[in-house]
Amino acid sequence: MPIRTRFAPSPTGHLHVGGARTAILNWLLARRHGGAFVLRIEDTDRERNVPGAEAALLDDLRWLGLDWDEGPDVGGPHAPYRQSERWRFYQEYQRKLLHGGHAYWCTCPPVEQAASMEGRRRCPCARREPSGAAPSGAALRFRVPAIDTVAVDDLIRGRVEFPAGDIEDFVLVRSDGLPTYNFAAAVDDAEMRITHVVRGADHLNNTPKQVLIYQALGRELPRFAHIPLILGPDRQKLSKRHGATSVAEHRRQGFLPGALFNYLSLLSWSSPSGEEFLPRERLVAEMELDRVGSSDAVFDRDKLRWLSSRYIQEMPAEELARALAPFIDRERFPVTGDALPTVAAALRERISTLAEANSQLDHFFPPVDGERVEARARALADPEARRVLAAVRARLAALAEWEEGTVNAAIREAGRSVGAKGRALFLPVRLALTGEEHGPELPRIAGVLGRERTLALLDPGEAEIS
Repeated sequence: MPIRTRFAPSPTGHLHVGGARTAILNWLLARRHGGAFVLRIEDTDRERNVPGAEAALLDDLRWLGLDWDEGPDVGGPHAPYRQSERWRFYQEYQRKLLHGGHAYWCTCPPVEQAASMEGRRRCPCARREPSGAAPSGAALRFRVPAIDTVAVDDLIRGRVEFPAGDIEDFVLVRSDGLPTYNFAAAVDDAEMRITHVVRGADHLNNTPKQVLIYQALGRELPRFAHIPLILGPDRQKLSKRHGATSVAEHRRQGFLPGALFNYLSLLSWSSPSGEEFLPRERLVAEMELDRVGSSDAVFDRDKLRWLSSRYIQEMPAEELARALAPFIDRERFPVTGDALPTVAAALRERISTLAEANSQLDHFFPPVDGERVEARARALADPEARRVLAAVRARLAALAEWEEGTVNAAIREAGRSVGAKGRALFLPVRLALTGEEHGPELPRIAGVLGRERTLALLDPGEAEIS
């Protein structure tokens, strides 16, 4: 059977980077082996479901570049793909387990249902005769068989054995009729023919219960692979105190989807080549679970930023310009659409995320307040600086083409005409344009500012910034 993997998020909030990493590994494994990647929405916990969260989850997954062969929005042979729409399957398997003697009704009062299991493996209700009809207010429990161990051959952790005596008769269906996570997940994985269940290590303790359900139903087990958790630098569970934790937050911060995809794939997995900058095609070609380690992974923001900078540097100028456009503060930096490719070329080597564009563009534009305003005013007031600026402005105004090469040549020609070079030439021009003594190359600044604004800023008669 071709490989079939799945990602099964709950619509309870934003897509966490841990969930995104799980989705990425499942997608890569399916694509690597020509299999199918299934998206299933586990939305049976009605109280925790958040309106709009499902749409946001799908949007974040698409932004990362993931597509799915089956899912709630695309359909498929095992529809529906929302658990809230799959009641008939749970009822069918509920009847099978009851008739096979693998489950029984527990009529302990709801408050006492958990207490009735305290310190014991089996509920007193297990002595009742099997019944197909649910007594009022009853929960359905699984009857754990009298065996020594439940074994899981994990593709990452090897053979893991759980003492069966430590597993209580767990609830399959709550007294309100809703299936529990373990029951619904096992039924859906079986019905959807999932061959590989790749998920976080925090689900490992759920696995023996799901294995028992599979065995009671006489279904072949999928291959399980429990990937390590993602921790913060303090080796505690990744949380808000460590910074951004959701895909949406990283997206707002201007990380490129390819960079985040690449970085998350490297958490606990490594390429045989040892390289870390890996385009998607390489990741698909090289992904195998036997290269996933079992140790928890630490989220390294510096490495993510480095990867993001690499992806920015590799982007074509037009594509980078389109990506930068939504992040630029147009009130502070009046960059026209035609100038965006120039801006992209100017910023390419200076930013790690798209959101850093504004802090870097500040070095390309005149100041609006503070010491830089005063520095610019002093330059415009200095007689020698005014002489240099007038010459530079005249040469630039005569240019037929406004390009970095021609701008650079014009500035140097102006310097020769007034006997100024080096700092005496470049400093007045830089101060007039940006109010800073250091920064990007002058031709690049002129390219970002454009002809009209550059000439206005270089006018020695302008005491104020226009």
